[in-house]
Amino acid sequence: MGNGSPAPVKEKKPQKFENVLDENSPLLPRNEEEVVYVDGFNGASFAGAVFNLSTNIVGAGIMALPATMKVLGLSVGIAMIIFVAFLAEASIELLLRLSKAGKSVTYGGVMGNAFGRTGRMVLQICVVVNNIGVLIVYMIIIGDVLSGTSSNGVHHSGILEGWFGAHWWNGRAFVLLITTLFVFVPLACIKRVDSLRYTSALSVTLAVVFVAITAGIAIIKLINGSIEIPRWIPDVTDLQSVWKLFTVVPILVTTYICHYNVHTIDNELGESSQIKSVVRTSLAFCSTVYITTSFFGYLLFGDSTLDDALANFDSNLGIPCSSLINDIVRVSYAFHLMLVFPIIFFPLRLNLDGLLFPSAEPLGLDNRRFAMITAGLISIVFLGANFIPSIWDAFQFTGATAAVCIGFIFPAAITLRGTHEIATKRDKILSIFMIVLAVFSNVVAIYSDVYSLVKKSLVPPHALAH
Repeated sequence: MGNGSPAPVKEKKPQKFENVLDENSPLLPRNEEEVVYVDGFNGASFAGAVFNLSTNIVGAGIMALPATMKVLGLSVGIAMIIFVAFLAEASIELLLRLSKAGKSVTYGGVMGNAFGRTGRMVLQICVVVNNIGVLIVYMIIIGDVLSGTSSNGVHHSGILEGWFGAHWWNGRAFVLLITTLFVFVPLACIKRVDSLRYTSALSVTLAVVFVAITAGIAIIKLINGSIEIPRWIPDVTDLQSVWKLFTVVPILVTTYICHYNVHTIDNELGESSQIKSVVRTSLAFCSTVYITTSFFGYLLFGDSTLDDALANFDSNLGIPCSSLINDIVRVSYAFHLMLVFPIIFFPLRLNLDGLLFPSAEPLGLDNRRFAMITAGLISIVFLGANFIPSIWDAFQFTGATAAVCIGFIFPAAITLRGTHEIATKRDKILSIFMIVLAVFSNVVAIYSDVYSLVKKSLVPPHALAH
């Protein structure tokens, strides 16, 4: 019907990586705006995109969530997980809409359109800080699992210590050094992200196994009556306890930061219009994993829940084969983090290279520069994991600074900048709300942390002993 003009032909999305000569060629772009295509690649599937984004989201943050329940109580804690998920979805939606308007294919491109080269550099710095913090958390957890950790004067033995006893060769520093040299360095030196697709699949499977085992143990003990239902609301007794509630905000923010990889996944999709559904499906899946872990983890360990819940799996759980289950849980999740490590490391290395060598040739073609940046970053992560006492401290720093900027402040600021004049009144109100909430919550969180550290430093050593 109509004027007889031919039906519109759907334009096929360009094929990726066109100039890749063979399957071993590096896929590292010269800078974050360079996108290449290849014949024979028809685009990633919806399921594959959901899997990749979920892999990016579900990481070490899951281990700190049961401890947030200890602070907030189950009802408030679960509500906050859902609330932050909705905020994350809204911020990503704003980011993608602004990207389409400005024809940008990366987060950095959107920041560059709105705030120029300075804006792009600020984003790169935040990605570097955030990803270094996340990788330090990964390594801390691996150290806790393999070599043990101490909290409030109580030592929680690691797997190697439990199997072989305490020796110099299963001490924390030495174990992390060996893990770094023989696991992280080889994985970080792979120049093709696609080479890690199978390890990524395995890593998500291992994370789900951890959640399932934790839930199963908690349900069994609940039926047996050997555990009690923990607090549903925060324990607020004074002003300091009110301030303490805000210390969980950086933890919750960090668990949903995936914004710097959303564009990459969007560029790989066969149908770019699917990206919104990909984001929503991934956030829904990850929120389910987070809520399940938080609920059953806190239910299982109660007020004894540690900052790194994985470290709680070192004692008798009160069920058959407790020791074996403990080892399976800890080994599987430590292995999961080892496999996710290179996924977070890739954008970290590229953003740091963009900061230090903005006009240099492609990083994948300069082996010397590639090796120098890789070695430097891994050294920083290794040192951080040995000197930062807990994952809570690492999350507090990155979550209250870089992560909140990447996830909420930058998308909101780009929207309010109005470069392409597509933001609605609702978008602007939402953006103002996100900025005010992010700044207020994190300033209070930082204040509360600093106050606690100062107060602790003023307490006499003999008082701490009691």
